[in-house]
Amino acid sequence: MIKEKRMEKSYTQEKMSELLGISLRQYVRIDNEEDLPRRDVLRSLIYELDLTNEEIGEYIRKMTSESNDSNIA
Repeated sequence: MIKEKRMEKSYTQEKMSELLGISLRQYVRIDNEEDLPRRDVLRSLIYELDLTNEEIGEYIRKMTSESNDSNIA
């Protein structure tokens, strides 16, 4: 979902990493939904990508359920 929203705004991964103040590697992991970002980065993502409450809620639920699923295995 993050990747799609970024692409809608025509932002590159490099641009997003700059806007968020994180490394490109960190952003790529967020973009590929491999890592849930820190709270401050999440706030910036919400702002930069104009995420709705529903979208961010869905994203957090997905990311936390995936991390819980991987911890079970």
